[in-house]
Amino acid sequence: MKRFAGLLVGLVFGVTLSWAGMSAPDVIRDALLFHEGYLFFMFASAVAVAFVGQALLRHRAGERLTFPRERVERRHVVGSLVFGIGWAVADACPGPIATQIGQGVPWAVFTFVGMLGGIWWFLRAPRAAETEPASDARPPAAHGMRAATRPTTG
Repeated sequence: MKRFAGLLVGLVFGVTLSWAGMSAPDVIRDALLFHEGYLFFMFASAVAVAFVGQALLRHRAGERLTFPRERVERRHVVGSLVFGIGWAVADACPGPIATQIGQGVPWAVFTFVGMLGGIWWFLRAPRAAETEPASDARPPAAHGMRAATRPTTG
């Protein structure tokens, strides 16, 4: 059932990216060159919806919404640069790449192979414990994140 739910969410996400034009290289290029703000407004609206949704869910669960602070490290800067350069060269990030593959865009095969190569390289590179893949998930406290709950009286 989890796999079916994942497939369904992925299909809806891909159709939404395609419908919104966010998988079109011209739209991505215009945003990266600051010619159009459409993509940035879409990102901002997604962040706002996620923020409100997470706050509502946490409120309902009785948790306080907190944001752990992490010092900027070299890996953050290098990862951001690699991601940004790849995005600029390919005019796509992972979501649009998958959408372009689904749409049958021929050149997306090259970016898809590059993305898989990057994932393969990352999974085989030596890394610190806090960058473990999600499949090796540990409780939030082990990642430096503390689940903040409402204080109890008594």
